[in-house]
Amino acid sequence: MKKEVKKVVLAYSGGLDTSIILKWLQDEYRCEVVTFTADIGQGEEVEPARTKALELGIKPENIFIDDLREEFVRDYVYPMFRANAIYEGEYLLGTSIARPLIAKRQVEIAKITGADGVSHGATGKGNDQVRFEMGYLGQDATLTIIAPWREWDLNSRESLLKYAEEHGITIEKKGKKSPYSMDANLLHISYEGGILEDPSAEPEESMWLWSVAPEKAPDEAEYITLTYKNGDPTALNGTTLSPATMLAELNRLGGKHGIGRVDIVENRFVGMKSRGCYETPGGTIMLKAHRAIESLCLDREEAHLKDELMPRYAKLVYNGFWFAPEREMLQAAIDKTQENVEGEVRLKLYKGNVTVVGRRSDTSLFNPEYCTFEEDEVYNQKDAAGFIKLNALRFIIEGKARHNNT
Repeated sequence: MKKEVKKVVLAYSGGLDTSIILKWLQDEYRCEVVTFTADIGQGEEVEPARTKALELGIKPENIFIDDLREEFVRDYVYPMFRANAIYEGEYLLGTSIARPLIAKRQVEIAKITGADGVSHGATGKGNDQVRFEMGYLGQDATLTIIAPWREWDLNSRESLLKYAEEHGITIEKKGKKSPYSMDANLLHISYEGGILEDPSAEPEESMWLWSVAPEKAPDEAEYITLTYKNGDPTALNGTTLSPATMLAELNRLGGKHGIGRVDIVENRFVGMKSRGCYETPGGTIMLKAHRAIESLCLDREEAHLKDELMPRYAKLVYNGFWFAPEREMLQAAIDKTQENVEGEVRLKLYKGNVTVVGRRSDTSLFNPEYCTFEEDEVYNQKDAAGFIKLNALRFIIEGKARHNNT
């Protein structure tokens, strides 16, 4: 039995799925609909969503189109990269990290407009339904959540197109439709479905939109320098850039050199495996550079503990627990480690590879006097004998005990 809802805030792109959801909400729930379109750097015009919403009867005051690019990178991407977060060894969490921000803004708009419900276009098979709804519930559990894909019987593209035709919903036809399900923002673009549902099939080269093939990248390497402060990149080649501008420029450079492509089979939170391809050129560069500057600035045990915490942190982000107290607790610990992570990293970009070729920092813990292979006056090599013997003491005791029992 459907719960009565008077006004609902819909995460709206203006595409086929969300346009049908908009009409379906009006017909099935008899409710007023507020549309929210987020610009998080997906590379498409967002203003056409306003025209489409107006065509479907949405009041002008109920149409929200927000530029969230700076907030997205500053408050979501950068904190995640301070953790060096990577899921199952390869996925840089581009889709995962965008959902909490969209959910948070939806709830804020619900409060502004007096809405009592929120809705999204995620299917009942994927991770996004969890990420959106954990975000909603973490902000305001009183809102009614409507997930049309878990309610309706429109389970194919053909049925969606038929519904659109029957209800007078205009479908934009801009040439040949991509065979892939894609999601893009400033951090990445993802590809699923189509031939990718066969894990043994190699993706078509034409699928990749952001990067050239590594073998077709420039034959000459390009050197760049990233400046870091408190664990975040602040300048590129000496020029200070805002977070969103920084990531956009690193995407351009990485894409130019064929950097950031991955093809993985990942374990979804809901239980099944999924094959996906991702382009994350700027993020790949940032991860390499951040680990390089940390190698100078973090204490050994601090760095090792941080690496141990990272998979847990990445799993929380992937599964939709961005607003969970345990993620915030981990973030506080991670951010504490970044207080002295500052300096410059020099990188070489060449045919799909990012290579660190230099790093320097005024807060560096690297001390040539101690690690030199030449003569020094600060380290007594004889001290190592006691150090080794104390660390091996338990082995010595165990060995004696075994010898006495044989």
